[in-house]
Amino acid sequence: MDKVLKSLDVINVEIDNRLSIKPEYKIDTFVSGNKYRKLKYNILEAKNQNKSTLLTFGGAFSNHIAAVAAAGKANGFKTIGIIRGEEVSAKIANNPTLSFSQSCGMQFKFVSRSDYRNKTKTSFIENLKNEFGEFYLIPEGGTNQLAVKGCEEILTDDDINFDYICCPVGTGGTISGLINASKSHQKILGFPALKGDFLSDDIRKFAKHDNWELIRDYHFGGYAKINTQLISFINTFKKTYQIPLDPIYTGKMMFGVFDLIDKGYFNENSKILTIHTGGLQGIPGMNKRLEKKNMPLID
Repeated sequence: MDKVLKSLDVINVEIDNRLSIKPEYKIDTFVSGNKYRKLKYNILEAKNQNKSTLLTFGGAFSNHIAAVAAAGKANGFKTIGIIRGEEVSAKIANNPTLSFSQSCGMQFKFVSRSDYRNKTKTSFIENLKNEFGEFYLIPEGGTNQLAVKGCEEILTDDDINFDYICCPVGTGGTISGLINASKSHQKILGFPALKGDFLSDDIRKFAKHDNWELIRDYHFGGYAKINTQLISFINTFKKTYQIPLDPIYTGKMMFGVFDLIDKGYFNENSKILTIHTGGLQGIPGMNKRLEKKNMPLID
């Protein structure tokens, strides 16, 4: 069976005697981190349903779009990406995420931001079926019950000695899987990349335990927002530990974890595991934006 569908464990890297990182980004160059976990059982289900096409949704720099395109190509599926923002259609060549996805054979449909908000409505989906024919639908960000099942496999028996499990949060699928796989003595901390309180309700749809908390102080102004302080942290972290961080998710989480350690948030003798969920493909696109703003670049 193709590598994209295999079960596997990722070896933790110790940062110091109390903090470790699980480098999920090493799973695959293109279907990386939690995207691998979320797509694993969805791809198997698409095969079980004899579907030949995967259709999903995302923004112009979406890790999920790139991962679906790569996983689809590796597993013999046609792929369709419904992309937020009609203006993006003229910028594919200058967009690393979209140009890569297109090279994997993904077909795009660009929709207005107002239309994009209807992506979960039955009428919107039916119109897509009329246009493209039958497909296997994967939600924006990949989160559904099968995605959560895949994310439950992130934690292994080797992680039982950790007291805290920390992860970035986008759509809530990864943290839900971690919650379900955690032990009673463990606390799961999520670091949202977005503003707002809606994530808690989304997580409760899938989470089986209540041993979790969202830390909302490290989104740096909202989704895809970044400043020189965060860039400096990411670059210093890579230089110190030889581990790259992305600026949307893992960089903000690790910044938050280090800050909480300094503030004495964690119990003194506790052990902390952070989950590196990938997202590194987004760095070139972010650097293009930073260059236009005359800001420092991410190494």
